[in-house]
Order: sequence, then C-alpha cells, then structure tokens
Amino acid sequence: MKLVVGLGNPGKEYENTRHNTGRIMVGMVEKKLDEMKIKFITPDNFMNNSGKAVTPLVKSKKDLKDLIVIYDDIDLPLGTIRISYNRGTGGHNGVSSIIKHLGTPEFVRVRIGIAQLIDGIQRKPPVLGNFEQKEYEHIITLVPRVQDIIHSLCTFGIEKTMNEYNKKP
Repeated sequence: MKLVVGLGNPGKEYENTRHNTGRIMVGMVEKKLDEMKIKFITPDNFMNNSGKAVTPLVKSKKDLKDLIVIYDDIDLPLGTIRISYNRGTGGHNGVSSIIKHLGTPEFVRVRIGIAQLIDGIQRKPPVLGNFEQKEYEHIITLVPRVQDIIHSLCTFGIEKTMNEYNKKP
C-alpha cells in the first residue's frame, strides 16, 4: 500500500500558509483517490518533527519504496510541480526530519512551488505567511494534476512518472 504524506503544521493559524501546501493538497487529493489502496496522512506534529510521524509507518524497504511525500518548495515558482527521488533536503526542515529519522533519502517527493512572481522577478515569500486569495485559488487548480501524478506513481512507478510529469509546464 502506498503511503502519501502531506507536510505542514497543525493548527488553525497555519491552515492557509504556504508551508502547509502539502497538507492542503493531501486533504483535497485524498477525497478523489479513495478507490486506490493508498494511505494518506497529514502529521499532527510540526514540520520540523515530520520524521517522528512517518518513521513508525515505514518499517521495511518495501514501505520506503511506497512512501510519497508532498510538500512546498520555495525555490520553485508558484504552482510548479516537480517529482524527485533520493535527493537532499533542499533546505526543507520537514524533509530533513524525515531523512534523519528514516536514515535515508530514498523516497519519492512531490514538490509544489510556492515562490511569488512579482514584476517578472521570482521572490521568496515568508513560508509561514498566508497565500493571497489568487495564489490559493491557483494552488487548488493543481489538485487534478497531483491526483494524476499519485495515480501514475502507484501504477507506473517513479521513472515513468518523472519522465511524463516533470517535462510538463
């Protein structure tokens, strides 16, 4: 069974922040993919402790191969989606915590860009800042694409999915 983890922070005050993009996405995608054998979780602990929530669910190499982590990426333009595998943290504390607790970076990541484009220049907004309304609406439009990515990962695997979805705008 695949395990899809949406990273973010618990609590009302973080609900619509950029750093909760993973939680937001998993909450919406979960409703659309309920026919597949996928366990969706949004850890109840803070981002920096994400590994504590994930580690008990990953008990073997097979479990590790079935792990998909969805999270925000401040280095990607808003709405850009990139799939990666076995990479570093990219400075993301939630991913760092997962790698530390699992002892390996060998899991799939679905990174969703949250950087702003202002006057043609990409800017890094505060990750704990709320999305502007138009930005949030744009993030919501990504739900079908993320659904397709998860479906593809479950059906065809990482290599084919990366080749297909990383080349699309």
